[in-house]
Amino acid sequence: MQRLKTRAQFQAVLAGATVARTAHFALHRCALDFASGAPPLFASDDVWLGAMVPKRWARRAVTRNAIKRQIYAVSAAPGVALPRAAHVVRLRAGFDRKEFVSATSDKLKSAVRAELQQLLARAARPSAPAPRRPPAASGPSSASSSSSS
Repeated sequence: MQRLKTRAQFQAVLAGATVARTAHFALHRCALDFASGAPPLFASDDVWLGAMVPKRWARRAVTRNAIKRQIYAVSAAPGVALPRAAHVVRLRAGFDRKEFVSATSDKLKSAVRAELQQLLARAARPSAPAPRRPPAASGPSSASSSSSS
């Protein structure tokens, strides 16, 4: 598994689709495009992963770093099978400071880990096919023209 490093890589993935969400996290995915003539942002056809933990949702650096470590640890676990693409796990809501007083508490780590496992499980599930729309009903003029023939 490779890690995203440049701003351009993060922007490319965030422009892609959001494939899974939980209460605190969102997972973005971007397919690796080696067919186009543009210089590649991703050097190899591998699983790429980045973590975004904005200061808005985790004020203290120790909290942001602890959450990032959990993101990388959970995604590198043996049971997780992300497809060959670029992914960004983004923190989209803060954890309650009254409930999780310490940034390095086992309670916060286990809550983050459980939610990340749920996020990655949702992303690994094949999405249900889109419901098929019935053919467009033809207007009353076409019904009368077909019965007169």
